[in-house]
Amino acid sequence: MPGERSITETERMVRAKLGDTPIRHEQMAMVGNIHRAAAAVRQHVENSVLRGSDLTWTGFVVLWVVWIWGEMETRQVAEEAGISKGTLTGVARTLESRGLVRRTEHPTDGRRVLLALTDKGEAQMHSLFPEFNAEEAFVAEQLSDEECLQTADALRRVVVQIEAHGEERRMQLLDGAPPVPRRSGRRPKA
Repeated sequence: MPGERSITETERMVRAKLGDTPIRHEQMAMVGNIHRAAAAVRQHVENSVLRGSDLTWTGFVVLWVVWIWGEMETRQVAEEAGISKGTLTGVARTLESRGLVRRTEHPTDGRRVLLALTDKGEAQMHSLFPEFNAEEAFVAEQLSDEECLQTADALRRVVVQIEAHGEERRMQLLDGAPPVPRRSGRRPKA
């Protein structure tokens, strides 16, 4: 589990710290627990299954996207994997050096790049995914099949809300201004 404190202890401390602050506690708990659960699952799966295959979570997700959808443009892979194109470039180079993916020029536009699994990458996903899924079952062990479906549906609705209305909300919050550009972790040298 990420961090030293239990989820119950964290929730108790948050309630004590915020006290009468007028916030929506239930929604805060839901979003906080999405993050905490995702981090715990990611860390567990990386340490139990992926490390043995010398893969990171992000590397696995990239392989998964290309395994499911087939050959596709790198910008689409990055979007589906929820990572930046810059991050994908590094991950794809690593996966390519291990013989799991191949990068090729787009047939009509040399500026675009396609990503596909190699035979070795296909074999890797066929052998690795059952192990990955066994850990999915392990982390959901406290839930019934019905609770798993209900949770999946609730999370799907969270995603749909953001996909359908997130841009409109961002525009409202920023008064129509574009978001501040993301910065890398690097800062200018003094």
